[in-house]
Amino acid sequence: MSSRESNISRRHFFFYGSLLAGAIPAAGCGSAPSLPRLGYKSPNEKLNIASIGAGGQAAGDIRGCESENIVALCDVDDKRAAKTYAQFEKAAKYKDFRKMLDKEGRNIDAVIIAIPDHMHATAAMWCMERGLGVYVEKPLTRTVWEARQLTLAAEKYKVATQMGNQGYSNEGTRLAAEVIWSGEIGNVTEVHAWTNRPIWPQGISTIPPAEPVPSTLDWDLWLGIAQERPYTSGGAAYAGGDSGFYQPFNWRGFFDFGCGALGDMACHILGAPNIALRLGAPSSVEVIRQEGKNDLTFPSSSVTRFDFPARGSMPPLKLVWYDAMKDVPMRPEGLAQDELLFGPGLTVRRESGGGGGRDRAPRAVTDTTAVQAAPAEPVRPPDQTNGAVFIGEKGILTTNSYAGGVRLLPSERMLDFKNPPQFLTRSPGHSRDWIRACKGGDPACSNFSVAGPFTEWILLGCIALHFEGKLEWDAKRMRFTNNNEANKYLKPEFRKGWKFNAV
Repeated sequence: MSSRESNISRRHFFFYGSLLAGAIPAAGCGSAPSLPRLGYKSPNEKLNIASIGAGGQAAGDIRGCESENIVALCDVDDKRAAKTYAQFEKAAKYKDFRKMLDKEGRNIDAVIIAIPDHMHATAAMWCMERGLGVYVEKPLTRTVWEARQLTLAAEKYKVATQMGNQGYSNEGTRLAAEVIWSGEIGNVTEVHAWTNRPIWPQGISTIPPAEPVPSTLDWDLWLGIAQERPYTSGGAAYAGGDSGFYQPFNWRGFFDFGCGALGDMACHILGAPNIALRLGAPSSVEVIRQEGKNDLTFPSSSVTRFDFPARGSMPPLKLVWYDAMKDVPMRPEGLAQDELLFGPGLTVRRESGGGGGRDRAPRAVTDTTAVQAAPAEPVRPPDQTNGAVFIGEKGILTTNSYAGGVRLLPSERMLDFKNPPQFLTRSPGHSRDWIRACKGGDPACSNFSVAGPFTEWILLGCIALHFEGKLEWDAKRMRFTNNNEANKYLKPEFRKGWKFNAV
């Protein structure tokens, strides 16, 4: 080991060891071995997997598990699910996941849950209570209370869990943490992160007239825990596409069903800051700007600030989230205007597929220096509207939307840079990570002991959109200390037939 590597190692363990102790064991990405319901399964033995949701994002998640047996599928919309249903002809088909679990539960090992956010927790809890492993799309839940409950349930039922934030499984997420722990950019005091989402309507204050429910859709089951309301497709304003007013896609923008841009992209983009800076829970959250505020949907754009207290040797942190960005909302002081914030960076292994597609096998790295070769032909500049910027006392580090690109700025800092020693284990691929855990292997990188607390603090930003001024947060007591009205948004109201008991 070189003198530089030795110094990095000592710095890492002396300054960050206490923060990491017990958080990510040498054997795996999570915090405790998985104990699947049916006991240990050989890696060569296939799991029986069911999916709650079969169209849209669920179809991609199912493709990620095609190495296993897909034995049962459930979707409230036959039209949306038709392609997946045809692909898996032998799988049992249901519209109500409660009936699927009652009838097929003994033949199921694990369940994919890829349905609107407001139904994640109920579906996951019904599965976990039956001892089934669960893969739940991001964000883990729609409310803070539900996220806390799933964290506790995973611990109680000892099942394999994973949230569908693919960026958490990427090599870049872990490399970013190791670079920061090496002291390369000094103490990080600010993070700025942004996205071009929403790419669906928000800032809506009126509901179109009611319409008959399509024959292929069970609207009552789609509503699930949410309060009853008439169905509408949105009429002519939403005709010609596959989004609809609520369903099957635009639900993300509604307070009752989704979590807006925070729920869609923050679980990806803020994954690297969450790991690298050991964020835990913020002390406060405040929306400092929003446009299109209303009581029905998330605003058309917003800027939210989270403040985190000191964590061990790490100083207090200001984290600012921007959504609906069409351009870069900020540039670190002193950085040249022609410097790309996101682009070619430090060499990493190929990351697992983002967006729910098939996992890609990592390739070996022989050259750990920065990517320096210019492309042979002109290419489109990298996307600058999704990513995170870490501002340290000695430099700047950036990661893109799935943390695949880890970039030191100014970019000349990468010319002779050698990646620091590897301290964190790497994922075999996002879906394979969960499958391995379901068979009794190492916990998945975004298992609920990690994903639950992470989701909790992101969801605080959704609540803050309803209020002016700073909300002070007490994570241990799970309540805002200076605004009792805000506490009403921590837990959902369950419609009859959908409630689950607290763990």
